[in-house]
Amino acid sequence: MSKEEKIIQAAIEVFREKGIEKTKVSDIVKAAGIAQGTFYLYFPSRLSVMPAIAKNMVERIITTVDEGVSDHKPFDQQLEEVVEIIFSITKEYGDIVALIYAGIAQTEHLKEWESIYAPYYDWMSNFLLTAQQQGIIRDSINPSRSAKLIIGLIESAAEQVYLFDDSKDETMTLLKLELLDFLYHALGLRHA
Repeated sequence: MSKEEKIIQAAIEVFREKGIEKTKVSDIVKAAGIAQGTFYLYFPSRLSVMPAIAKNMVERIITTVDEGVSDHKPFDQQLEEVVEIIFSITKEYGDIVALIYAGIAQTEHLKEWESIYAPYYDWMSNFLLTAQQQGIIRDSINPSRSAKLIIGLIESAAEQVYLFDDSKDETMTLLKLELLDFLYHALGLRHA
């Protein structure tokens, strides 16, 4: 693991434990096992590590989606798998998601969000484009713009359940079904 990766992992641990406001650079470097000066070679402040944490989460999402979405299944089932994966990641890493939002919102790094999410948007755009080229979803959608909308919708629904509500499993299941029904209609999904 590189020093930068050690800093990012340590920052995640310390932010989770102490919260953003109470975390100091000295806490992060202690957890990373590096000198304080080394931290500043990579990041100018404790909050400047937030985009790197966000990038780390996006990479984790893409890897999990790549591994978890079955190529041999029909598109509607693949979309269900995407929704399940995003909900699962949000449940498992909800505290990190909340930290990222809070940390990035406090800094000038908010404008980096689109570039951090670009690989995720590209994955979804390619997923939609393939379905479109196969005649499974309607021709009139723009896969690039729709990718951003779909990711935003799925993440927002998952965050609503895991970050803001104290929803029961039954409510979550109904929300996922409603979300999928909405996406099927929006995409003009043509069942085979």
